[in-house]
Amino acid sequence: MNKFMEQAKSIKEDIVTYRRSIHINPEVGPELPKTKAYVMDKLREFGYEPKEICESGIVATIEGNKSGKTFLLRADMDALPMTEATLCDFKSTNGAMHSCGHDMHTAMLLGAAKLLKENQDEIEGTVKLVFQPDEEGFTGAKKMIKAGVLENPKVDAAMAMHVHSGSPSNVVLCGLGTSIAGCNRFRIVVKGTGCHGAMPETGVDPINIAAHIYLSLQEIISREISATQSAVVTMGKFVGGDAPNIIPGEVVMEGTIRALDKEIGEFIFNRINDIVISTAKMFRGDAKLIELSSVPPLANDNNLAYEITNYMKDLVGEKSVVLFEGGGMGSEDFASYSYEVPSLYVMLGAGTKEENSLFGKPMHNEKVVFNEDILPTGAAMHAYSAIMWLKNNK
Repeated sequence: MNKFMEQAKSIKEDIVTYRRSIHINPEVGPELPKTKAYVMDKLREFGYEPKEICESGIVATIEGNKSGKTFLLRADMDALPMTEATLCDFKSTNGAMHSCGHDMHTAMLLGAAKLLKENQDEIEGTVKLVFQPDEEGFTGAKKMIKAGVLENPKVDAAMAMHVHSGSPSNVVLCGLGTSIAGCNRFRIVVKGTGCHGAMPETGVDPINIAAHIYLSLQEIISREISATQSAVVTMGKFVGGDAPNIIPGEVVMEGTIRALDKEIGEFIFNRINDIVISTAKMFRGDAKLIELSSVPPLANDNNLAYEITNYMKDLVGEKSVVLFEGGGMGSEDFASYSYEVPSLYVMLGAGTKEENSLFGKPMHNEKVVFNEDILPTGAAMHAYSAIMWLKNNK
């Protein structure tokens, strides 16, 4: 067995403890006071000097005896605003939940921090550990980049990992090129004139306007985007009115645009704006499109992908590393790093229903359960990949 895997397995109980401590206290968004304090305390305990470079954005570095390049390892720390419905005895009860596995990611990187200290004499350069807020809101990566996370020392390559519910435990999945869609989160505010439902002619009905906008948006994908291009527009929120006999003054809709091509995403956003304004005007109302947040498509650097996944084969075996082309329509704000430095984003299988009836639920599901046996693997993958890349890229 690879030395790093042995060392990681020997600290499995510690990594599980980190994971459960974070899982039971989930925090959502850009401000994560408890999680931040926990991570910084642990890093100090291991001998690091962590810095908070922006709100809840933590950076710690470790250097070896030999100078060299800088390799960045990133974990996200935020949870989702949903009530957990698992039967875990460490389930959260505060109305938030780590249903996307960011507690696993943070615990793995803390485990890697420990392994890097244990093998510090093997580091030829610098490893930068990054713990990031608000991945789900798509603001965390951008804030950390703006705060200088890629400088002092300048980062030469970056890597992030995500657990993947429904894939076999300890199987590594790595997309080549653009493998994850970009996403624009938007809001449409439709304003009309409220009136009594018995006399609709005395007002302007924003529900009617919003319904026409909603239906028209579906035509962008079916009639304006090539069938060979991947894109999807989803409206997940449609709110208006309080009473069945009153036409309200306003309707609010919120949705997402996802595309594997940045320019197509921008084209769709601009077309939505055209439709929103002209449809409202046609029905005597007013409407505007507001961009809430965005993230570009994620592009893996193929040279980095081939090199790093070779190191990962030393840990999990040749057959457990799967490289693929083509992408899914989920989104990930690590994409912002990939436009600044050569980057790699991999997924680590977190269990199937066949392994355990509790495993295999979709991400963002209130009953999703991840296999904690993969935690040492993730920790070893981070530490070993960073050390080997620095050795071979002087």
